[in-house]
Amino acid sequence: MSIQADARRITAPEIQARKGGEPIVSLTSYHAHTARLLDRHVDLILVGDSLGMVMHGLETTVPVTVEMMIVHGRAVVRGTQRALIVVDLPFGSYEASPTEAFHTAARVLKETGAGAVKLEGGRRMAETVRFLVDRGVPVMGHVGLTPQAINTLGSFKARGRDDAEASIILDDARAIAEAGAFSIVLEAIAEPLARRITEEVAPPTIGIGGSPACDGQILVLEDMLGLGDRVPKFVKKYANLGPDIETAVATYAEEVRARTFPAKEHTYAPRLVDKPAKAS
Repeated sequence: MSIQADARRITAPEIQARKGGEPIVSLTSYHAHTARLLDRHVDLILVGDSLGMVMHGLETTVPVTVEMMIVHGRAVVRGTQRALIVVDLPFGSYEASPTEAFHTAARVLKETGAGAVKLEGGRRMAETVRFLVDRGVPVMGHVGLTPQAINTLGSFKARGRDDAEASIILDDARAIAEAGAFSIVLEAIAEPLARRITEEVAPPTIGIGGSPACDGQILVLEDMLGLGDRVPKFVKKYANLGPDIETAVATYAEEVRARTFPAKEHTYAPRLVDKPAKAS
């Protein structure tokens, strides 16, 4: 029983209960190895559709499929024991109707073992959020800069920097909160707006380019590790692994070409077999 208790995952209701309390620590992950490294330190891991750009070299998140999300979501769940795993619903898999969203969300939860899903959009998605929550699907909302809408937004610039747009985003957050989202991601919006949303909505807010007043923060793991060529202003690099990896690969290539790798300590000696004793 104690082993089961130690390994019990954080749940969506537990994240929801953190409103105004200890800040929620979140990062993205797309495969088991990095998820295992994150698991002891974070409360929530998002398998974001940003994997399309980070892992697959796509220009936007729009081409990402449900199957891609399931493959990566399943891997992250396998690599963790503690953190709540949230999987993005990709573009085109939930917008048409609440029923379509439920079928997609149910499949994602069943096939990955994740504990919640995330979808983008404000007032237009409130009915869908309510429909999912009423049917047992924990939903994380996402307002502000919504990357799946890049073809209509036109750019990845910050949102809510004028009164008119700020009012729209505030209404979006209120609608998602009232619909039952257990938390809301606030991406790339003006700091005073992120602070106001955090003060006014019931579920915890998780900022990514929002405000230190948010109830939690999230970054794309590869961005904060210095693995991306271009990162948004809101990213702080906690490491600079990109150049270190390239240096390591260059050194490896030189040693292979010079035949200094593998050295003796990296190879296996033959097994010695005892010869049978001669008869006297």
